[in-house]
Amino acid sequence: MKNNHATAARATNYRWTICALLFFATTINYLDRQVLSLTWPDFIGPEFGWTNDDYGLITSSFSLLYAICMLFAGRFVDRVDTKRGFLWAIGIWSVGACLHAFCGIATAGITTGAWTASFASARDLIATAGATGKIVSLSVTLFILCRFVLALGEAGNFPAAIKATAEYNPKRDRAFSTSIFNSGATIGAMIAPACVLYIADSFGWEASFLLIGLLGFIWMGFWTFLYKKPGENPRVNSAELAYINSDEPVAATAATPAPSRKLTFLDCFKYKQTWAFAFGKFMTDGVWWFYLFWMPKYLQSVFHLEKTAQVLPLTVLYTIVMLSLVGGWLPSYFIDKKGMNPYAGRMRSMLIFAFFPLLALFAQPLGGYSYWLPVILIGVACAAHQAWSANIFSTVGDMFPKTSIATITGIGGMAGGVGSFIIQMGAGKLFDHAGQTNMTFLGFQGEPAGYFILFIVCAIAYLIGWAVMKTLVPRYKVITVD
Repeated sequence: MKNNHATAARATNYRWTICALLFFATTINYLDRQVLSLTWPDFIGPEFGWTNDDYGLITSSFSLLYAICMLFAGRFVDRVDTKRGFLWAIGIWSVGACLHAFCGIATAGITTGAWTASFASARDLIATAGATGKIVSLSVTLFILCRFVLALGEAGNFPAAIKATAEYNPKRDRAFSTSIFNSGATIGAMIAPACVLYIADSFGWEASFLLIGLLGFIWMGFWTFLYKKPGENPRVNSAELAYINSDEPVAATAATPAPSRKLTFLDCFKYKQTWAFAFGKFMTDGVWWFYLFWMPKYLQSVFHLEKTAQVLPLTVLYTIVMLSLVGGWLPSYFIDKKGMNPYAGRMRSMLIFAFFPLLALFAQPLGGYSYWLPVILIGVACAAHQAWSANIFSTVGDMFPKTSIATITGIGGMAGGVGSFIIQMGAGKLFDHAGQTNMTFLGFQGEPAGYFILFIVCAIAYLIGWAVMKTLVPRYKVITVD
C-alpha cells in the first residue's frame, strides 16, 4: 500500500514531452529557413544570375515580412490558443517551404513561354536563355513571394512555443525549457549543410525545399494527438499540475487555471516592459540571422571554400552553439542559489552572455591564420546569442499574464525582424560595394572588409541592447490585469 501511494503521489513529467515537441518544431523551422542560404551560392544564384544584392534583397524582404507577420501572429495565437495557433503556423510555413521548389519552373515558363513540369527541363530553358535582367528580376520576385508565405507561418513558431512553455512550466524553469526547445534552431542549422547539400547534389536544389518542407506536415500529426493544456491533459497528474502552477498568484485547480483578463493589443504598448523586450530583440535578432544567412557565402567569398568543403566547418560552428544550453541553467542558479527574483537572475545572466559576442571582433584579424579561428569565434558568439535569446524570451513570461504572452512575443519578434531587415539589406549592398570598389577598412580589402564591418556591429549589439533594457525596466515588476 505504501508503494502504491508513493507511485500515485509522484509527479509526471509530461511537460518535457511538450518541450520535445517544441524542440522538433523549431528544428524544422530552421531547416526550412536554411535551405536557401545553403543552395543559393552554388545552385540557385548561378542559375538565375543573382548578385549579393539580389540575395540580400530576398533575405531582407523575408526579415521585413517576418517582422510584420510577427506583430499579428502573436495576437492570433493568443486568440485561437496554443494548439490551433501552432497547427496553422507550421502548416502555412511548410507550404511556403515547398513552394520555393517551383520558382524555376515559373521563371522559365513566364520568361520563355515554354512551360514544363520538369525541374531539369526548366533549368535547361533558363540556361539556354541566359541570365537576363528579366530572369533575374522575375526569379527574385518569385522567391520573395515564397518567402512571404514562409514568413507568415514561421512568425507563429516562437509566440506559440513561448506560450506553451509558460503553460507547462513555472517561472524558474522557463529559461531552461526555452533553451532546450530553442536549441532546435542550432540543431536545424547544424544538420542542414549535410542534408540540404546532399539532397541538392543528388536530386536538384528543388528537392531540398520539397523534402525538408514535408517534415512540418509530419510534426502536425504528433502535435494534434499529444498537446492539450495541462489542466485538461490526462497525462498530467495532480502533482505535476501543482508544480506547474506553483508560482501562480492564485492556485489553479486540476481543471481550471487562474483567470486573467487579456490585455488589448494597444494596452501592450503602454508598458515599458514591452518596449524593453522589443528593443532587446531589435538589437540582437538580426545578428543571429546575419550569421545564419551569410556564413556559407562568407566561407566561400573570403576563404574560397566550395559547398562540400563548407559542411564540416558549418557543422562544427553549430555544434559549438550547443553550449547555449548553459543559458537556461545560469538564471536558475541565480534564482535558486542566490535568491534573486526571476528578472534579476535573467538580466544578470544576459549581461554575462552579452560579452561573448565581442569575440567576433577577432574573427577577421585571425582568419589570416586559418578559417577555423573565425568559425570557432563566431560559433561562441552564436552560442551566446542563443543563451541570450532563451532568457529574453523568458522575461515575457516573468512579467506578463499567460493570456498575453504570445502577443508580447509577437511584438518583440516584429522588432527583431525589423532589425534583421536592416542588417540583411545593408549586408547585401555593402558586400557588393566592397567587392566592386575594392574598399579598404582597417587593413582589409574588398568583401573581407565588408564582413569585418558587419562583425563589429554584431559584436557590440548585445551590450547596447542590455543597457537600454535595464534602463527601461531597472527592477522586477509583474503586470497585473484586473
